[in-house]
Amino acid sequence: MNILVTGGAGFIGTNLIERLLEDGHKVVSIDNYSTGFETNEIEHENVTYHNVDLRDAIDFDFFMENPDLIYHLAALPRIQPSFEFPALTFEANVLGTINLLEWIRSKENKIPIVYAGSSSFHGGVYKNPYTFTKWQGEEVVQMYHKTYDIPMSICRFYNVYGPHQLTEGEYCTVIGIFEKQFREGKELTITGDGEQRRDFTHVFDIVDGFVKCGNSLVIPNAYNAKVDGEIFELGKGENHSINVIAQSFDSGYTYIPKRPGEVQETLCTDMKARELLGWKPTIDILDYIEGVRVDKEISNN
Repeated sequence: MNILVTGGAGFIGTNLIERLLEDGHKVVSIDNYSTGFETNEIEHENVTYHNVDLRDAIDFDFFMENPDLIYHLAALPRIQPSFEFPALTFEANVLGTINLLEWIRSKENKIPIVYAGSSSFHGGVYKNPYTFTKWQGEEVVQMYHKTYDIPMSICRFYNVYGPHQLTEGEYCTVIGIFEKQFREGKELTITGDGEQRRDFTHVFDIVDGFVKCGNSLVIPNAYNAKVDGEIFELGKGENHSINVIAQSFDSGYTYIPKRPGEVQETLCTDMKARELLGWKPTIDILDYIEGVRVDKEISNN
C-alpha cells in the first residue's frame, strides 16, 4: 500500500514507519520536526520525508496524491508543556487535524484515516490543554466520518515507551527520563510520592495495534464493518507505581514536586482491540528495564 504518516519523524512515527517498511509498504512522512528529528529518518528507497506543518492549509497531493491509508500521529504530545502553550497546542492538535480532514474530504474516493488518540481522555478532558485538544481531535475525526463518510478509527495510546523515545526536554516521558538518568549514573527523579500508577505499553505493541487497525480499515476481511468508526484502547492492561518502576532500575532515586495535570492512575480495561483486531501486547515493562540494566552492565565491562 501507499501510506501517508503524519508525525513520521517522532518517537512513535519512526517505529511505525520501520514496521510499515518491513511489511512492504511505500511510505511518505510529513512532520514539522518540533518534536521529531532528522536523525530518526530511515534510509530506505520506499520512504520519503517532508518538512510540513499541518497548521498550514496545503494541498497534500504534492507529497502523495492518493494514499491508500493515513496514520495521523502529528501532535504536540505532552500534558505539562500544554499549560504554557495552550494556543499552540490547539493549533497543532485540532487545526492540523481539520486541515488534513479537509484534504481527505476533497477527494472523490475518501482515504481511510487512523487517528492517534490519548488515554489521558479518561482522566478528564478539561484538566489540561493537551487532553482537551486530543479529545477535540477525536470529535473532529468522528464528525467528518459521520458527515462526509470518511472511513476512520481511533486508537488511544497508554504510556508508551521504547526505542526512539525522547530522553530529555519538555516532551520526554518518565521511562525516557529514568533510562537516561540510569545510564548516566544519576539518581532517578520521582515526581510526587511515586504512588501514581501507569499502564506502560511498549511502542512495538502500540505500533502492532495501530497497524492491525489500519489494515482492517483497508484490506477486505471480516473485521472491516466493525472497525470503521470504532475507538480502540491500546494498553497493556496492567499498571505499576512509579516507585516500583524506579526501584526496578536498582538505582538511587529522589523525590521532586508533583507536576500539574498528572492523574493518579492509568489502566486499560477495554478489551475491544483484542476482540476485534486480534491484538495482544507482549512486552512487559519490567522485562524491558531488566534489558536496560543488562545492556548497561555489558557497556561498562
